[in-house]
Amino acid sequence: MDEDILIPIAFFLAGVMIVLIAVGAAVINRFNLHATIREAVRNGQSLDADAIKALGAPARKEKGGDLKSGLILIAVAAGLVVMGYMFGQTIPTSGNAPDTAYIFAGIAAIPSFIGLVLVLFGLFQAMRPQQPGE
Repeated sequence: MDEDILIPIAFFLAGVMIVLIAVGAAVINRFNLHATIREAVRNGQSLDADAIKALGAPARKEKGGDLKSGLILIAVAAGLVVMGYMFGQTIPTSGNAPDTAYIFAGIAAIPSFIGLVLVLFGLFQAMRPQQPGE
């Protein structure tokens, strides 16, 4: 294998490994929490919400999380478009090569559409009447 390809492969594998370790740790934590709750119930102990929270159960997500995530993704997309425009101003194009701004606008379409959907979800959630248990 050529040495020039090993560095990019190692770079992307490092990212994959970081994600796998984080997800694996969360799964193990959740499994241990369930085992603790199962053992407490088996021994006849009653568990209220405060006891489960003290054991480390994940807290409920805050309201407006979709809205915040969507706005962040739209900001990332806008940053990609601006970066493409700036690259287009500084990098000369040859002949019939596509403009760099259009390339970055196409790339920015992915986070912008995801962000738009998340913003809409957040707005629909905000307009929805609140349920008594929420």
